[in-house]
Amino acid sequence: MTYGKVIELFLVNGTADSLITAELSNWNGMAVKIPRVELSSCNNDDITKPGVYFLFCKEDDGSDSVYIGEAENVQERLKQHVRDYQSDKETYYWNTAVIFVGRDLNKAMIRYLENQFVQIARESKRYLVLTKNTYQNTVLKDSQKAVMEEFIDNVKTLINALGYKVLEPLVQADLSSRKIDDEVLYITSGSVNARGMVTSEGFVVLSGTTVNETTAQSLSPGMLKLRKDLLDSTKVENLTTIEDILFSSSSAAADFVLGYSASGPRSWKAKNGRTLKEIEISLSN
Repeated sequence: MTYGKVIELFLVNGTADSLITAELSNWNGMAVKIPRVELSSCNNDDITKPGVYFLFCKEDDGSDSVYIGEAENVQERLKQHVRDYQSDKETYYWNTAVIFVGRDLNKAMIRYLENQFVQIARESKRYLVLTKNTYQNTVLKDSQKAVMEEFIDNVKTLINALGYKVLEPLVQADLSSRKIDDEVLYITSGSVNARGMVTSEGFVVLSGTTVNETTAQSLSPGMLKLRKDLLDSTKVENLTTIEDILFSSSSAAADFVLGYSASGPRSWKAKNGRTLKEIEISLSN
């Protein structure tokens, strides 16, 4: 059974695009979201403590990337990142940092957290992870690991609430619920053998889907470009998806796998033959 959680957001300077702190009830940790332009002038003592941090960047093609790190004084480490960029020692330019600090965090703990967050972010595959090396052999007592696992869960909640799904998988592991967004749907037509799911963000085409080689030029210009980019990307090999891919709607997902314009609600079907549209109607009654 899951329970509701209370998050307290504080807009330090009164605006949502400036410094923000976020806290969960009954947790001694804290998140601090800070724009790059405010780093040098920030006098928040919390960001001088030991913690982990996420630096959010944009690649040249507009895709999202993130650097995940740890430091005993996070503010000083972020200032070092800025200096390293200015001296061409680093090539990535971050716009926003999200910092997590907590009471009694030590070096071993923050190294453990950094390593775990890098692994989770890589597995989620939403962002290109820029972190190259982490300490993978950090030794913690079992009691410390338990505390850190709770810390990780709370970080997932807060960073998601702040608008960054870097630690969130496209498809949740638990598929036991019978809600519409937990049903696996299928398209089988000719060489196409596709599996997908409705999620809170849109529609996910699952890894292992085989798509049509042919692309109809009647597709919208946006879909023509998206389909070409995806087929040329590392997400698809030999017309088969090798990771989950998120689309804005079931129709966009159907267009991608079929290669021509199609109605997603009518094309995607459950194992029993019911269309997505029929499932939606039954759940709304």
